[in-house]
Amino acid sequence: MRGTVTAFSPFDARADAEALRKAMKGMGTDEETVLKILTSRNNAQRQEIAAAFKTLFGRDLVDDLKSELTGKFETLMVSLMRPTYIFDAHALKHAIKGAGTNEKVLTEILASRTPAEVRNIKQVYLKEYEANLEDKITGETSGYFQRLLVVLLQANRDPDGRIDEGLVEQDAQVLFRAGELKWGTDEEKFITILGTRSVSHLRRVFDKYMTISGFQIEETIDRETSGDLEKLLLAVVKCIRSVPAYFAETLYYSMKGAGTDDDTLIRVMVSRSEIDLLDIRKELRKNFAKSLHQMIQKDTSGDYRKALLLLCGGDDD
Repeated sequence: MRGTVTAFSPFDARADAEALRKAMKGMGTDEETVLKILTSRNNAQRQEIAAAFKTLFGRDLVDDLKSELTGKFETLMVSLMRPTYIFDAHALKHAIKGAGTNEKVLTEILASRTPAEVRNIKQVYLKEYEANLEDKITGETSGYFQRLLVVLLQANRDPDGRIDEGLVEQDAQVLFRAGELKWGTDEEKFITILGTRSVSHLRRVFDKYMTISGFQIEETIDRETSGDLEKLLLAVVKCIRSVPAYFAETLYYSMKGAGTDDDTLIRVMVSRSEIDLLDIRKELRKNFAKSLHQMIQKDTSGDYRKALLLLCGGDDD
C-alpha cells in the first residue's frame, strides 16, 4: 500500500480513548489532540478506539465528535471514524437521497473502486441500509449513464491475465466503428468493452485505438458522448490508465480557482489516505506542477487545514 496513514505503533486504544474524552470533556474542546490522534491512527485502530471509548465511558465517540466539533473540521473527523466500506456506502447513499442525484459521487466511486471493493460496498449497503444499492441507483438514474453504472455494479470485470492481441485489435476496431466511423454513436459497445474487460487488456486497447484512429480514446469519448455518460466513461478510462492520476486530477480541480469543493476534498483524502495517497501526490506534482500540501495550505484554514495536512503527510517540493 502507498498510503500516508499506516498503523500507529505503539498503539494503545484505551489511552487514546482517554485522551479523546479529556479533550472533549467540560468547557471548550482541545481540537489539536483530537486531530492529532485521529489522523495518525489507521481505520482499524480508530474502530478500536471507538470501542474502547464506549467501554470506558458508555458514550459514543462519533456522537461526541459531532456535538463538540463544527463545520468542515467536524465532517472530516467524523468521516475518518467511518469503517472503509461504510464510508463509501454512506457517500453513495447521500448521493442518491432526496431531491436531485449527485452524479459526480456515483461516477467517482464506481469508476475507481476495484471489483472486490464494489462487492464489499454492495454488501455493506445492504446490511447498513437494508436496501439494494443497484435498485437505489437505477431508481435515480437513467439512460446509458444508468446502464454503465449497472455494469460497474456487477463488479465482473475480467481479471488481469494473459493478453490476447487478437481481441485487443478486435475491441479497438469495434470502438473505432462505434464512435468515429459511425454517424451517431453506438454507446452500448463503449459500455460493454470499457465496463467488462480487464485493466491490462484495456490499456493495450487504448494504445491500439490510437494507432488505428489517430485519436486518444478520451478525445473520441469527448466528441461522441455528452453529459453524465461522458463524464463516467472518461472517469473509467482515466482509472484504467491510472487510479492515482485520476484522483490527483480530482483533487486538483476540487481546489483550483475560486472556492473549494470541500466534499470532494474530504472524500478523496479520507478514502485514499491508506491506499495510494503517496502516488496521488506524485501524480499531482507531475501532471499539474503543484504540490498537494501547498494547495491544501492555500485553500483551507484552521483545524480543518491542520488535519488535512497531517493526512497529506508531507510536501513534494
